[in-house]
Amino acid sequence: MGQLQLIVQVKPNAKQQKLVRREDGTWLVHLQAPPTDGKANQELVTCLAQHFGITKAQVSIRSGHTGRIKRVWINADSVTVDD
Repeated sequence: MGQLQLIVQVKPNAKQQKLVRREDGTWLVHLQAPPTDGKANQELVTCLAQHFGITKAQVSIRSGHTGRIKRVWINADSVTVDD
């Protein structure tokens, strides 16, 4: 199984959920959930799983749990990041 590492900046309390890949390869994710009680992290995992067509179990936040910049690992063989 392959692993893909993403650097993600999250913006909680957004009006709409949106995922944008930046030119430098990092991702900007607008989340509707507030950054309390892990709600934004849960929404981030769900958002990434839906975007890449994988299960939530294949997405893990490795660092940055309490910050806006996070290192996320995707465990999947068939993920493409060309969006």
